[in-house]
Amino acid sequence: MSRLIARRMFFSKGVGIHRNQLQSFELALRSAGIEKCNIVAVSSIFPPDCRIISKDIGIELLQPGQLIHAVMARSSTNEPNRLVSAAIGLARPKDQRQYGYLSEHHAFGETQRKAADFAEDLAATMLASTLGIELDPDVAWDERKQVYKVGQRHFVSRSIAQSARGHKDGLWTTVVACAVLLFD
Repeated sequence: MSRLIARRMFFSKGVGIHRNQLQSFELALRSAGIEKCNIVAVSSIFPPDCRIISKDIGIELLQPGQLIHAVMARSSTNEPNRLVSAAIGLARPKDQRQYGYLSEHHAFGETQRKAADFAEDLAATMLASTLGIELDPDVAWDERKQVYKVGQRHFVSRSIAQSARGHKDGLWTTVVACAVLLFD
């Protein structure tokens, strides 16, 4: 039996604006560089030994019609000036042979930075809970070292987020953030 385990992953994000909601989503995917693929939504496990590559390299590897798996956050509005955001957070143990967690966060009224921080905290909290550890992100985060520390455990984290204000004339505004998993 063949096991489908991603060996590479890249982060991407985008914004789309159009009078139709679906087309604004398509434009957000185009902005993210993944519009030519068939996207399968997956849950939140970051595979062991998975290497994070740049968006540019990841997009170069894609072919039209290719089936890709992604953890995706998406938010839309047609309300003028309403702030929408989408974010993906990643937390993984320092030991890359262990799996980590990806989280998605969709929000209204949050800045890009706030959404990114929340998604990162959420991923770290989910990872800690699988290890039987209670994690308070405000206490565990080591700003200087840029890691979450809980006892002897250290998690590294990162995030990607996109926010935008609703178009002034009420056109649909869609934001996406995603972690694209590649199997090869």
